[in-house]
Amino acid sequence: MLDRKLLKMLNEQLNREIYSGYLYWSMASWFDANNLKGFAHWMKKQAEEEIDHAKKFYEYINDRSEKVEMLPVEAPKSSWSSPLEVFEDTFDHEQKVTEMINSLVDAAREANDHATFEFLQWFVKEQVEEEANAEEIVQKLRFTGDSPSVIFMLDQALGSRED
Repeated sequence: MLDRKLLKMLNEQLNREIYSGYLYWSMASWFDANNLKGFAHWMKKQAEEEIDHAKKFYEYINDRSEKVEMLPVEAPKSSWSSPLEVFEDTFDHEQKVTEMINSLVDAAREANDHATFEFLQWFVKEQVEEEANAEEIVQKLRFTGDSPSVIFMLDQALGSRED
């Protein structure tokens, strides 16, 4: 049986992972509307990954013989001024997710819940990758500015994302 506070936090994280997928689909939609299909592809892949993260939380809660609480999903932002703004929001969002994962790790420690602590280690490592990927694109966009040729080349590169 999970500590009640920890269970509540796990259910909230499941919701935030679904929100993350929803946010990235919204970003993909913005890119599609602006004919940046490679950027849109990257965001769609990111959305799928976030939904996979939600599934991990869902299964873990069930594996611990607890009830998953399906909470309302907040509507995400849907308009941006540039690809840079989208990726700055992406990076900011991933930093917030990292904070939430770290809070979960702290709560698992406080509850002396070794299984949950171990489960969360995958997410700790994943967040390092998530932040690094978003920040890399932010840095490229900041460095190059609004150059249409660079946006085109980056659109092509992001369109090749496979995972």
